[in-house]
Amino acid sequence: MPPIRTSIFDLFKIGPGPSSSHTIGPMRAALEFSENVRALPDSILERAASLEVRLFGSLSATGLGHGTHRAILAGLLGMRPESCDPVTLINIFELPQEKLRLDLNGRSLPLTPSSIVFDALEHIHPYSNTMLFRLLGPDGEALLERTCYSVGGGFIQWQGQSEQPRGEPAHPFETMADLRAIASRTNLGLPSIVLENELAVTGAALEDVIQGLNDVLDAMLASVERGVAAEGLLPGAIGLRRKAKALYERSRTRPIPDRFLVSLNAYALAAAEENAAGSIVVTAPTSGSAGVMPAVLALLRRRMELPRRTLREGLLAAAAIGFLAKHNASIAGAEVGCQGEVGVASAMAAACVAHCLGQDIQIIEHAAEIALEHHLGLTCDPVAGLVQIPCIERNAMGAVKAYNAYILAAFGDPAAHVVGLDRALWAMRETGRDMLCKYKETSMGGLALSLPTC
Repeated sequence: MPPIRTSIFDLFKIGPGPSSSHTIGPMRAALEFSENVRALPDSILERAASLEVRLFGSLSATGLGHGTHRAILAGLLGMRPESCDPVTLINIFELPQEKLRLDLNGRSLPLTPSSIVFDALEHIHPYSNTMLFRLLGPDGEALLERTCYSVGGGFIQWQGQSEQPRGEPAHPFETMADLRAIASRTNLGLPSIVLENELAVTGAALEDVIQGLNDVLDAMLASVERGVAAEGLLPGAIGLRRKAKALYERSRTRPIPDRFLVSLNAYALAAAEENAAGSIVVTAPTSGSAGVMPAVLALLRRRMELPRRTLREGLLAAAAIGFLAKHNASIAGAEVGCQGEVGVASAMAAACVAHCLGQDIQIIEHAAEIALEHHLGLTCDPVAGLVQIPCIERNAMGAVKAYNAYILAAFGDPAAHVVGLDRALWAMRETGRDMLCKYKETSMGGLALSLPTC
């Protein structure tokens, strides 16, 4: 395979919850399709009578609970994940009818819930989360048809479309072994390798990358701040009550030995609850796991008072782990289960903590591997198709495992560490391939069957 050319800001996307693969990805795909439609010749647009979007795989199984239909409608109306108003998104079907129309350069087509069809769970497409966009003529003939895959973390891939050309990375790598060799040869730390690649691949200016990292950091910390202040019920049939605020308030009165862990749990619940409420979060690597990284960053910032520059470097170290997971396995719950979401998030967070607390690339790798290893086999089984049970508490567990993985790596014997990160990623990929479909974001197995939600 070619070396990794993923941008930091492809991995860390700012946008609305509750699911990057079900919300951010579909919104981006719908926006792009609407632009394709408007680029058609007038002779074709004059014949346009309706628009249809068919959802397959876990988009069909849990798209309603994840708000995929709202996200697609928002994208068709021109909204972007990074700038859309979450309140407008949640209430989009309540907009006046004259606003629920697809602009066709002078004409328009009505958009309704019936424009979006929840199709088959099992299908022939190569990715579980598949969308079929069709612009239809008066007799139902397809004037434009495009198939798009939501492959996790808000990433989308159009059928038949080649990858957009990018620059050559300054330090090409595909595996953790490659990264270790680069670090040994250049004497660069992991964040420097990732940063130099970002500049080379995207052509961005250094100051713009730093500002982008600051924006990501601020958005992550803001999700924690909002979450520890919010209370009440989360949306959806479960009627789940938020827990982060109460836990955070208790953390300040707990005995000192408990305070550290209670705070870390509260921070993770806070960001994960914000995601479940459809608020703005950062994919790290997905929205469903968007509480893990913010929790450890809030801990490092609030309790250890680390400077922003150190936290930015921690984001870069975490990005390297996320790149490897996406390149060599998957970060999509629909492909490999929650081991690819919270498991990878925990590995990223462990790498972040290890770097921020002064460890070298060997310990960073060990911390990431330990965190991932102890999420292997984790299914994605959201109750009622909502990113709430068990997802919110899984974020807290992922954050705690991340910190504990750092402790095991930093205070253990590096020479005694046997399994490398590349091996753990291979195991995650193979486990995901063997995992039954019902355990991969469909709400048809596991814990999802344990609670009636009528």
